[in-house]
Amino acid sequence: MSVSHLIEQVDDYRWRIPRVKGSGMLTDVRVYASRDILKKVVTDRSLDQAANVACLPGIVGSSLAMPDIHQGYGFPIGGVAAVDCASGVVSPGGVGFDINCGVRLLGSSLSREEVRARLKDLVNQIFRDVPCGTGGTGYIKISQKELDDVLVDGARWMVRHGYGETNDCEYAEARGALLGADPDKVSPRAKERGRPQIGTLGSGNHFLEIQYVQRVDDEEAAKTFGLYQGQVVVLIHSGSRGLGHQVCTDFLRDMGPAMRKYGIELPDRQLACVPVTSREGQSYLAAMRGAANFAWANRQGMTHFVRQAFRRIFSNDVHLKVIYDVCHNIAKQERYEVAGKTQDVLVHRKGATRAFPPGHPEVTPSYQQVGQPVFIPGSMGTASWVLAGRSGSVDETFGTCCHGAGRLLSRTAAKKGRDLKRVIKDLEREGILIRSESKRGILEEVPQAYKDVDEVIEVVHNAGLATKVARLRPMGVIKG
Repeated sequence: MSVSHLIEQVDDYRWRIPRVKGSGMLTDVRVYASRDILKKVVTDRSLDQAANVACLPGIVGSSLAMPDIHQGYGFPIGGVAAVDCASGVVSPGGVGFDINCGVRLLGSSLSREEVRARLKDLVNQIFRDVPCGTGGTGYIKISQKELDDVLVDGARWMVRHGYGETNDCEYAEARGALLGADPDKVSPRAKERGRPQIGTLGSGNHFLEIQYVQRVDDEEAAKTFGLYQGQVVVLIHSGSRGLGHQVCTDFLRDMGPAMRKYGIELPDRQLACVPVTSREGQSYLAAMRGAANFAWANRQGMTHFVRQAFRRIFSNDVHLKVIYDVCHNIAKQERYEVAGKTQDVLVHRKGATRAFPPGHPEVTPSYQQVGQPVFIPGSMGTASWVLAGRSGSVDETFGTCCHGAGRLLSRTAAKKGRDLKRVIKDLEREGILIRSESKRGILEEVPQAYKDVDEVIEVVHNAGLATKVARLRPMGVIKG
């Protein structure tokens, strides 16, 4: 079903695709985009996918499309949907293969000038200390029993075992671990893939960037988060590695037959789903939570090694504080007012991040006055943003905003006709050093492959979902 021709403008930053009679859609699609961004969005099937999501049994509110939306598996990346916990379904395609792919921001005690003098040494040291690349194995060796404990306790397990500081988990979504994880629901193959990979970056669009705060837009929020102009920060983007990918693969394999059992029919088989309350649904959620906890443990491990690298290059007096850690690919039970009634819903966030406002009970206590930090990476040659959640997200998008700039070119198109040496030289002219395990890792992620992150930020800022706090610029980039 093609729906792009049905788009109606609501205002400068909101668009609507009405429910199509006879299509199976149970609700409309709401799109957050500027006019220029929308022109780029309609070049792929992402809005058609958002319309298919509107067919999910039990969906409440609208099927939502963030400004970074692009075509994905089942759900579009940048797609959000909430379903009633009692009557709705859970769809692994609404979470994705990289469960709890997310970002963590570390604020350092060093300035741009201090780091610039030894940037090459620092980039090389982190590249040695944080393994990256497809299938990369890490330095943290754990037993099968310890892995099961990680799947339950997430980042907290890492801190208890010396891979972090006491208050690190206070500054992570869900305090670094979701309740309700069950290691027994994670297959032996998933555990086999994941056990050697804690503390590793991975490949694809995963990255570790040394950045500096180029500009502060909200002094109060920046001060509360511990950010200031000229400060060096580190942004880590990674997820649950092979373990999460295998969890998604395992459950997708069983979803087709289960859908027939429950009499569920949808326009796209990639939206395979089962009732939230079913045995299969509860098993998937228990395994998904375990994979999410593994991802938080993974980013915690990398935090430990990044701190170690900074201290090796500079001194033991260097401090790196966890500012916050948010996940992108997740399904979480939360409470919202829908059509005048407060109810429990399962929010699928696929390439989308939480953006809770000031005063929300799940916001870290020390951030209550300014709201939850939101991190929106751009590309390795442009910029990333720190924002703070606003009440519009709770009113309109189930506490959610976009998670990045969003791809504009496929990985194949991004590589086509590009010369690796030229790309590296162009980045160096911008003052950016890059290390990668592969040529492909750089060429697939060239800045031209992504939408303009500043334009994306204007949409969520002006739509009232999150407000601008600080703009970050890269200095050193590490990719798989």
